[in-house]
Amino acid sequence: MAQSRTAAVMSSLSLRVLVALIAGLAAGAAAQAWGIPGGTASVAAIDALGQLWLNALRMTIIPLVFALLVTGIASIADATSTGRLAVKALIVFAVLLVFATVYAFAASMGLHAIWPINIAEAQALLGGISPDQAAAVAEGAKSGGFGAFVAGLAPSNPIKAAADDAILAIVVFAIAFGFATTRLPGRLRQPIAIFFEAVAQAMIVIVQWVLWAAPVGVFALAMGVGLRAGIGAAGVLAHYIAIVSLAIIGLILILYAVATLWGRIGLGRFAQGIAPAQVVAFSTQSSLASLPIMVERAVGRLGVSGATAGLVLPLAVAVFRITSPVANLAVVIYCAHLFGVQITLPVMVAGGLTAMAISVGTVGLPGQISFFASVAPIALAMGVPLELLPLLLAVEVIPDIFRTVGNVTADLTAARIVEGRDAVADPEAAAGI
Repeated sequence: MAQSRTAAVMSSLSLRVLVALIAGLAAGAAAQAWGIPGGTASVAAIDALGQLWLNALRMTIIPLVFALLVTGIASIADATSTGRLAVKALIVFAVLLVFATVYAFAASMGLHAIWPINIAEAQALLGGISPDQAAAVAEGAKSGGFGAFVAGLAPSNPIKAAADDAILAIVVFAIAFGFATTRLPGRLRQPIAIFFEAVAQAMIVIVQWVLWAAPVGVFALAMGVGLRAGIGAAGVLAHYIAIVSLAIIGLILILYAVATLWGRIGLGRFAQGIAPAQVVAFSTQSSLASLPIMVERAVGRLGVSGATAGLVLPLAVAVFRITSPVANLAVVIYCAHLFGVQITLPVMVAGGLTAMAISVGTVGLPGQISFFASVAPIALAMGVPLELLPLLLAVEVIPDIFRTVGNVTADLTAARIVEGRDAVADPEAAAGI
């Protein structure tokens, strides 16, 4: 009941943010055409209001990511202690996650090569962000070579790394810290876990407060863009939605092949078996809400034993989100193309490692919170400006549908793979009846 209420609130917020985006772009375009009272002073005030809202979101990134990674690693360590089946499931999750991350770069960069961003519309949109700032960040993103990248993985001063937004170094430190806590005796480990869980929850509360003001912040940012870019910015946003959604849809199609080959089940049977769970995922945009139907379909139609489904699927919902690196990297790569940030091999490695780590830490967060908490660290790791993220948050409702469908598809694929044996043809036999 509480979850459905939260989902309804977030859905309402998504609608209000989308309305604010459209209204801001329209108001900015109108002001561009007919003028705005106060001239440049009014434009500066609007930009400052939008930047204030963006900074309020940014201030939570480092503590939230660090705390989520520590608690996420603790949950994985607890899972491994439950037995060989859980360890096998985690190995399957890890392999699929690495594959998805490699696929993310190939798919996103391939889609941009086939269907590039409209240069005129992109330049107009960037006119609402600040060309000087974009150029400065793009220059700062240039790699100093692979050796410099490797040397920078371990922060000599974690506090300074946090202040400098060296997010990958912070991620490495958080992972090391998280695994170190699992080696402590229970009387010492428990207070640390509780502390970072409390830090994560406190940061989430702050993000929720900031998101309540999202319609105002997005309106201000969108109006600033509309003032400079006009209504042409809508074309870039539509192109963005298509690129990110296509990248996720491609992954979903590949998962069918993975389930058939690695999970040893017929393609038609797998597709028919998971379809009801995908429908629930599409309508609720929640993997957790889809869990009951996932268990039922896995046992009743996919030949997965009750013991395997009962362990693997809840574990998958808790720690596995395969579309996270695909969608998040698609967002960051799109912004990189807009801002002219060169995607070199070290930049790709930094983004990929961060995306995989973040995918574990942000599992279970509401869509609006997880979008910024997961995309912003990857953008920082790849040297991509964050200024467009609030506008992209406003249209995330469409890609988020495909994110959830992809996650549910991957969860059922993993359950079929972990089962190991060939799928039982008789559903009742699969259920142990």
